[in-house]
Amino acid sequence: MLLDEDKSKALLAGAKIATPPGVLVRADGPRPALPFPPPWLVKAQVLSGGRGKAGGVLPAATPEELDAALARVFSLSIGGEPVRLARVEPLVAHERELYLSLAVSRDRACLVLTAGAAGGVDVEREGGTVRTQCIDLPGGPEQHQVRAAFFALGLPAGAWSAFRELVERLWEAVRVNGLLLAEINPLVHLPAKDGGRFLALDAKCEVDPGMLALRPSLEEFHEPLHLGPEERTAREAGFAYVRLGGNIGLLANGAGLGMASMDSLNLAGLAAANFLDLGGTADEGRMRRALDMLFGDARVRAVFINIYGGILSCGDVARALAAVLGGRPPARPLVVRLAGNGAAEGLAVLDGLALPGVHVAADMAGAVAALRGLAPASAPARPERADAPAQSGKAALDSDDDSWPAPSPLTAFSLGRDSPVLVQGITGAVAGRHVALMRAYGANVVAGVTPFRGGRSVDGVPVYDSVAQAAAAHEIEASIVFVPGHSAADAILEAARAGIPWVVCITEGIPQQHMLAALPVVRRCGSRLVGPNTPGLIVPGRTKIGIMPAEPFTPGPVAVFSRSGTLTYEAAARLSAAGLGQSFCLGVGGDPFTGLSFVDCLGLAAADPETRAVLLIGEIGGRAEEDAAAFIRASGFAKPVAAFVAGVTAPPGKRLGHAGAILEESGGGAGAKLAALRGAGLALCETLDDIPGALHPLL
Repeated sequence: MLLDEDKSKALLAGAKIATPPGVLVRADGPRPALPFPPPWLVKAQVLSGGRGKAGGVLPAATPEELDAALARVFSLSIGGEPVRLARVEPLVAHERELYLSLAVSRDRACLVLTAGAAGGVDVEREGGTVRTQCIDLPGGPEQHQVRAAFFALGLPAGAWSAFRELVERLWEAVRVNGLLLAEINPLVHLPAKDGGRFLALDAKCEVDPGMLALRPSLEEFHEPLHLGPEERTAREAGFAYVRLGGNIGLLANGAGLGMASMDSLNLAGLAAANFLDLGGTADEGRMRRALDMLFGDARVRAVFINIYGGILSCGDVARALAAVLGGRPPARPLVVRLAGNGAAEGLAVLDGLALPGVHVAADMAGAVAALRGLAPASAPARPERADAPAQSGKAALDSDDDSWPAPSPLTAFSLGRDSPVLVQGITGAVAGRHVALMRAYGANVVAGVTPFRGGRSVDGVPVYDSVAQAAAAHEIEASIVFVPGHSAADAILEAARAGIPWVVCITEGIPQQHMLAALPVVRRCGSRLVGPNTPGLIVPGRTKIGIMPAEPFTPGPVAVFSRSGTLTYEAAARLSAAGLGQSFCLGVGGDPFTGLSFVDCLGLAAADPETRAVLLIGEIGGRAEEDAAAFIRASGFAKPVAAFVAGVTAPPGKRLGHAGAILEESGGGAGAKLAALRGAGLALCETLDDIPGALHPLL
């Protein structure tokens, strides 16, 4: 949850960080009296960067100039967002502008303290010293790191005490509120006659959404005026929603499938109007809100519902859709494709509707063909060139292009039918449903853990109060975690410290600081963490430790490693239909910080005698694909590898202000990923349907 300047300063003020006084003005509200004299600064409140260059920060010396500045600011649209709020502050005289931030860096997998001797709108391009340091969690900055940041700013020795206190307070704001970003830019040091204190002239903070369950009071920093009607509806309903520029409304389950669907539409010249992720549940209320959003968008000419049931049942989706339609044709043509869990049930419901305007497609290719006949095509949106130069964040760290994280010391993949499995959170409804499916497939579930529920049983499986108790009573090779996000990192640590060799964490949305603190401990304990935010792992025909549907998977020679749950099912279904079974499939997880990486998985595949080829399923964002490509090049990986990357036609995302520009060592975009994978000799698949054809010749 990105905060505007006004809300960011309110959060920092709660940590006793000094900011100028300010008054918030609404575009449609009265002009309030200002409790401070001129001159003033009028500052547009938007979530995107670049407001200064866009004319969103204006000085005013008189009431007449103030009115003119407010009128000018409220006439602007910055980063596609109309300005609805402005903050008026006293103009603060200062000599130097500095930069200071604490931010979670996905590339470095740590919290980074950054200090810059020159702040302002072009901080990442200004000369002067910029010092970045990785901070260990949960402890926070060490004193020597604070000193290094201080010296980078070139401040007089007399400012040291105030600066140390400022960093301590900034760290406390980050720690308590679970912030992904706390940026002060510019930071100014006032002269001794004004108290010699530091003042945050501007600020930008981002709250980790995973923290909202732990601290509901953080919702007070959300400003609804920054969202359009669709975004507000989506947020209230719990949907992931992004407005795009086309005319095909898109509803999918899972980010990976949503991005792959968007790519298929764009590559066929059918640009998506939005990306809407239904998530893991579908009832009439959620479906009604989703369709109201899509049909209420005047740009939408047709709607594409693309569901691959895993944890979500296609039967539930179809029944919810039938209830919303109520026997009436849809407002716009509707193309529905259902596969996976409950697909036959869902298709039967849709067939029974017999409504004009509802088109049922057998697969994604059929759905795209149907949509082409319902909405005019535009020029295909092509992905970035696969031979485009990769973005050079590694160079910024003085690293070699062929550097890669060394794989964990893993031997051949050993989990199978007899591997004893523990279930953490076994008494929950979701866990109970999937434990039954796992056991039906052949998984050897021997015990479960739910604190304070010890002594019970779930379908004959004994329940213990702790993992240590369960491990003392049973030999356990793997644990699967069904625990809410706010407690999941602790559950992972409990399993690792009890010596469980494999830990599979289904939970998504774990606070990122929790995972950054947990991962080093898991590695020291020698456990292998799959996930979080993973469908788990499956050895076709032997065992399933996860939530994936069993139908797509068949035994064979191809190992599948994926960052997306739904795309794992999609790929396996296509491979199986083409007679290419799988040796084992593992979801590395979709959260920013996960356990086993693509590099670790390639190490498993290299040692597995049943694996003859590998399929990597990636997504834009992060460096997982680039690291895998560097590992393959540097290690001489002997087995053939094919890859599919979802999101290659996605528009560039919003950046996290200047901190993102400084700390973003790699772009995570399609061009860099495709170039790296092709440079490592991988067979690239443009669409999901290309996967079998790419792997057949490799085998």
